[in-house]
Amino acid sequence: MRGTGTSTERRTPRVAGRPPAPADADHLGEVHDAVAVRLTKHGVRYTAHRRAIVAALGKAGQPLTIPEIVAAAPRLPQSSVYRNLAVFDDAGIVHRMAGAAGFARYELAEELMGHHHHLVCSTCGAVADVTLPPDAEADLERVLRGVARRHGFSLASHRLDLVGECNNCEDTTTEPPGP
Repeated sequence: MRGTGTSTERRTPRVAGRPPAPADADHLGEVHDAVAVRLTKHGVRYTAHRRAIVAALGKAGQPLTIPEIVAAAPRLPQSSVYRNLAVFDDAGIVHRMAGAAGFARYELAEELMGHHHHLVCSTCGAVADVTLPPDAEADLERVLRGVARRHGFSLASHRLDLVGECNNCEDTTTEPPGP
């Protein structure tokens, strides 16, 4: 989904083709405020554990697995992370991505962090956020709206995952055999 100019839109500058920067302290404060509002609308309190999960996801700059969230917020019990991610999913605060080896990855919703796409390694399952140059994003949006229109579909937003091999995995698959 494109930014709407609301106070929850990501404000950190992005370099085209580079991962978005993790949320800075000011933006993270705005994210916490927006999350508090969403949870209140769902009749749920914004507890210290929930704040710690949002902070870990906001500072990461990429989707995280539950073990990665626990490592980033080591005082949180893993069971609490599972329960709270389910609450966040219901409230539209996180986006869950299917991952390799059965590990889902979580990131804050685009409405909180801004529009981006993903590079997904099909070998190790690593996921990195990436933004497109504005002109490429506009071209992609135009093409996708045309595809949707031809199929009688009204496009609200898009997500794009680029699947391939990361540098670490590519290096291990292209090494020449040993003696």
